Amino acid sequence: MTKRNIKLTIAFDGTSYAGWQRQPDQSTIQGALEGQISVMTGEEIVLHGAGRTDAGVHALGMVANFTTDSQIPCAGFRAGLNSLLEDDIRILAVEEMNASFHARRSATGKCYFYRISVGEVMLPTYRLYSAHVRTSLDVDSMEKCLSFILGRHDFSSFEAAGSRDPSLPGRGAVREIFSASFQRTDETRICFTIHGDGFLRHMVRNIIGTLLEIGKARLTVNGFRDIVAARDRSVAGPTAPASGLFLREVYY
Repeated sequence: MTKRNIKLTIAFDGTSYAGWQRQPDQSTIQGALEGQISVMTGEEIVLHGAGRTDAGVHALGMVANFTTDSQIPCAGFRAGLNSLLEDDIRILAVEEMNASFHARRSATGKCYFYRISVGEVMLPTYRLYSAHVRTSLDVDSMEKCLSFILGRHDFSSFEAAGSRDPSLPGRGAVREIFSASFQRTDETRICFTIHGDGFLRHMVRNIIGTLLEIGKARLTVNGFRDIVAARDRSVAGPTAPASGLFLREVYY
């Protein structure tokens, strides 16, 4: 009998986890899900995620898939997993897919957003879900930088050092960004949204960390352009905190 291929759409608060990827002696999203799916199916489950979020990063629409011989209906998986999982992980939808579907390889794009809280004092309810910037930000200059990342570019300047073996085949550090924008929620809250065909490790956080240097007048708009062109992580800004980053949606 052909195994069923089950797709999960997942939301999680990443605060208490060492990221998505299963790790020895660490609490991870993948590990928590695999454990409870195995409880339900009686099988050893391997869950394939659309990406590997870092420790402290959140998701509103992570996607993963697994294969199983179990005949539990999709609604049963959703209800059962939500009753077994901790409250900081929730299954939003469960679908049965054809055998060719793979959460990572079938994806055509992803959308992330990043929340920034500006001001001397940040509300306690924001602390796990925003980066805190105590000084004012020149958001207009930050917005002017976005034209330099739109389209297809080599994003080596924003890739975590040592995260990829450059000798391996593939597209290297080249990614295409479809859209990027800032929205001012109110006087103290800014949200950055970015949609692309894929992202390197720490890429969004490194872009934000560099844009914050622009906003604080430590770098110029032309300096940001030069950083993109340099393809050198050492010339870009610091990595922004994980707490502000959310994976909003994965596209297929």
